[in-house]
Amino acid sequence: MAEPVLEILELRKTFGALKATDGVSLTLMPGEIHALIGPNGAGKSTLIHQISGSIRPNSGTIRFLGQDMAGLDMAARARLGLGRSFQISSLVQEFSALRNVMLAVQARQGSSFRFFRPVMGDPTLTEPAMAMLERVGLAGRAHMPAAELSHGERRQLEIAIALALGSKAFLFDEPMAGMGPEGSKSLTKFLDGLRHEAPILLVEHDMDAVFALADRISVLVYGRVVATGTVDVIRNDPEVRRAYLGEAA
Repeated sequence: MAEPVLEILELRKTFGALKATDGVSLTLMPGEIHALIGPNGAGKSTLIHQISGSIRPNSGTIRFLGQDMAGLDMAARARLGLGRSFQISSLVQEFSALRNVMLAVQARQGSSFRFFRPVMGDPTLTEPAMAMLERVGLAGRAHMPAAELSHGERRQLEIAIALALGSKAFLFDEPMAGMGPEGSKSLTKFLDGLRHEAPILLVEHDMDAVFALADRISVLVYGRVVATGTVDVIRNDPEVRRAYLGEAA
């Protein structure tokens, strides 16, 4: 049986009296999209922050490719191949979409940041960066400053950056946010193919996208996983329908 790419064991995080993460355990298997759903305030983004290294848990274990992530910051985890869709504030707003991705290509190559060289004429940076933009459908916006992109396009740019870093697993926190129906449909198709490159832990409120993509779904309520299973199992779980879908048991 295949080993998990990502394994979370009894993770706990409190903020004062608030139990934001309350004994969460889950796995991400090779080739899988594992969706994490739950009502607002359930602790989904807090969990993603702990996995990525931007928040330290109080207790529990996070293993990525068999390695304990304790003590490793966000940059160290990214270097190991744990990629997440960056917060919009992490984009260099005055840089073009292409140059933002070039920075990721440069980081992956291990070269120093060549701000004082004509990097836009360096094909070892521009060609792989443009290829990533083409993959996410942003080639036509390559030379537009990140600040001028729409919200949905910025999310696409974040994914292009994660791809350029050569991630071995992806943490995507609401990638459909800010996208219209056509954008969501296009991104759903893209993510469906991406799972074969690296597995995805997906936080998403668009339930149509979740049900179309997920191999497994975990439901988080008040910081606890109340159910994990296939789409059919979760759709028919009475506790899930009561706690999340707002239906009577």
